[in-house]
Amino acid sequence: MRLTDDERSMLDGEQGEAVQAAMDLLVRYGEVLGAERLVDTDNVCGANIFGQRQMMLCGASDPDAVFSEFSLDSPRPVEITPMKAQSYQLIGPMDTQHWQVQGLSQEAHDAIEESESYSARHGIHLMNTCTPYQVGNVPVKGEHCAWMESSAVVYVNSVLGARTNVEGRESTAAAMLTGKIPYWGYHLDDNRFGSHLVEVAEPVTSSLDWGLLGYYVGEQVQEGVPVLDGIAEVPNLVKLKHFGAAAASSGGVEMYHIPGTTVEARTVAEAFGPRRPVQTLRYGARERRQTYEQLNHTARDSDVDLVMIGCPHATLSQIRDVCRLVQGRKVHPDSALWVFTPRAIRQVAEQNGYAQILRDAGALLMSDTCPAIGQFLPKGTRVIATDSAKQVHYLPAIMKVQGWFGTTEECVNSALTGTWQGSL
Repeated sequence: MRLTDDERSMLDGEQGEAVQAAMDLLVRYGEVLGAERLVDTDNVCGANIFGQRQMMLCGASDPDAVFSEFSLDSPRPVEITPMKAQSYQLIGPMDTQHWQVQGLSQEAHDAIEESESYSARHGIHLMNTCTPYQVGNVPVKGEHCAWMESSAVVYVNSVLGARTNVEGRESTAAAMLTGKIPYWGYHLDDNRFGSHLVEVAEPVTSSLDWGLLGYYVGEQVQEGVPVLDGIAEVPNLVKLKHFGAAAASSGGVEMYHIPGTTVEARTVAEAFGPRRPVQTLRYGARERRQTYEQLNHTARDSDVDLVMIGCPHATLSQIRDVCRLVQGRKVHPDSALWVFTPRAIRQVAEQNGYAQILRDAGALLMSDTCPAIGQFLPKGTRVIATDSAKQVHYLPAIMKVQGWFGTTEECVNSALTGTWQGSL
């Protein structure tokens, strides 16, 4: 890999041990990927909040030692210096308000809180969300970033035209310390053209429709770049959020084009550039039905223990919609309704009275985490329902529960009645 003089000085240890370890990681990582060089980045989103489990595995409680091992793959502890790049914490393991609902002990809470404080002292912005683009980190077209979190990567690549691959904890931590990331994959123009044409023959209007379409597309194209043709309505942020998250769950989609909507393709021809489609797919009523049944294949029992809204983290508009469904009603005593959103949006929801409406209904508005990342559910939960194709893909596998997928209204109604009555 070709290094600049500045990058070489980092690798030689002239800018400190932490920067040296980070550059060593990036060079090894880039060489495996076949990258010829690094590229500057000043927008890094990673996950560096640790708890008791990581400390136990590391055999040390010193935060520098834990960061060195888990974030830098360093065989020996190094003193971590302030982050060079603008750095942001993604979704983490704990809601600072409702951590007791998660079943965390005081010791577990204190360890995570100290880890957050350590990150803040090193210049990592504590956004604690899987949707940084909702709360102030909105990269511009062409901006080179280094982001983890597949649903956020596919959103900023496709909708905003920023440039990032799905990075890992180690590569983002190294990017935070150096302001560099290997120049490969979706940083390169040639890799951003379409690979598969998807002819959408079925109306796609609701968030459920976009989740179904995304899940189908991801499973079909895997790591390809799909180009959707036949979309009649302009989707909003929520629908694109659901689409990308689903496509990145059933497959490895990191970028897509909707000609006339997403930023890098005004037409189908522009989306493919010099390429020709390797495959043309047709999404019709049969494919929609099959995808719906696939997403609901783990569900058998109609009694619903938990309804989860907000994967990826809910927008203020989604919170308002849930409030209108529950206002003046109560969550069934045998069920629970949890809504997840970024902490900054929860504050606005408090100001707007939405949080109080949810509390009055017996629901919880949570932030900073989610059941899949934090790995927590109400005690005894066997059946969950969600309007997220991504969450119903992962949660049954992670937490060994049954999962229903449906519209937001169907999900909320199941929390109010305790019974699933959704259908396609």
